[in-house]
Amino acid sequence: YNADKAENKAFLYFARHFKKHQLPVPEIFASDEKNDIYLQEDLGENTLFSYIETDNRNGDFSGRLEGYYKQVLKWLPEFQVKAAQDINYEYCYPRKRFDRQSMLWDLNYFKYYFLKLADIPFDEEKLENDFNTFMDFLSEAPDHYFLYRDFQSRNIMIKDEKPYFIDFQGGRQGALQYDIASLLYDAKANIPQDIRDKFLEIYLEQLQNYIPELNKHKFREYYYGFVLIRIMQAMGAYGYRGFFEGKKHFLQSIPFAVANLKQLLDNQNLPVHIPELTYALKAITHSQKLQSISAGQKHLTVELNSFSYKRGIPVDTSGHGGGFVFDCRPLPNPGRYEAYKDLTGNDTEVINFLNDKPEVHKFLDHTWALTRQAVENYLERGFDHLTVNFGCTGGQHRSVYMANFIANRIKEMFDVSIDLRHREQNF
Repeated sequence: YNADKAENKAFLYFARHFKKHQLPVPEIFASDEKNDIYLQEDLGENTLFSYIETDNRNGDFSGRLEGYYKQVLKWLPEFQVKAAQDINYEYCYPRKRFDRQSMLWDLNYFKYYFLKLADIPFDEEKLENDFNTFMDFLSEAPDHYFLYRDFQSRNIMIKDEKPYFIDFQGGRQGALQYDIASLLYDAKANIPQDIRDKFLEIYLEQLQNYIPELNKHKFREYYYGFVLIRIMQAMGAYGYRGFFEGKKHFLQSIPFAVANLKQLLDNQNLPVHIPELTYALKAITHSQKLQSISAGQKHLTVELNSFSYKRGIPVDTSGHGGGFVFDCRPLPNPGRYEAYKDLTGNDTEVINFLNDKPEVHKFLDHTWALTRQAVENYLERGFDHLTVNFGCTGGQHRSVYMANFIANRIKEMFDVSIDLRHREQNF
């Protein structure tokens, strides 16, 4: 269900169009666009990013990761070139071309939500002039291809050892360079530069199968410009979510984006004169405020999940393993009563029902004692992640109640980050 009819229209059209071209996207089984609902294929829970977190913990890309990326790089031109030949861009959301207006939105997003909120100095008029110069340069690149827009590891699912692609509803017409820049400079993926260079060459070789006249040198000239605007777009998003909305986990991506920016500035010369923008970008890489975010990265995050045993225990994407899985099925089940069937453990009626049961409080005491001991120990030892899972039959009542209760207890007692997820409720 999604109340945004225009977004639904774009997603459903692209999904059916790509499926027609035999691309690995979720199948749409049925849709009722009038009522904003559709039924689509479930591709599981494993994203490419979840494998990156597991396999790339020490900065080394494993053979398995390389294999996944090579498959992804093979599919990308299929979206960009082959499927683009008969695509109808009138369905695009929110804009049908990555043109100057789209670029300006991204650049202003970066200026207002990152530069200003991170206290980076700049001259407003000179920066606007550089924005125009930069957009003029990017607009020279051929842009009659499909631009996926958010082509990154969290939007690539791995199922049966093969990649599947989601979240393409923001696609539009644009330049080839943008999507490969998004993939290879995906901030928290933290791809080593030599691997980035290797993957770019693999992509260009694949692309030549679709565009035999491709000029690799010319492609690279524009490529690094699109790398830069993608990094700035991502920084704008991190600034908005992290600085403005106060969602701290978005700030955790900033050090990776700054590292990408520094690597770009140190090793690539853009064929366009943008002195004020360059000054601001270099100031980012030397900002003490942003460095303090990086210094504070070693912070304990407690991930709490509620889930249904029917769908299995949540996948550990932290790479650490361990933690707890508590089975809530011995507790009284509100779902057996008609009054609570359509409610969840977030609702007052269900909370009151469970609060009245002595066996629930006994269960809470035991689980809290174990969790508290672990949090205290992890903080003493400088660990950065603990997982605590609560499962029940449907993942709707008891497990949600327990996860919420323990999350609140932890917040009251410890200075840690809480990542609370109710899997079956989709939040």
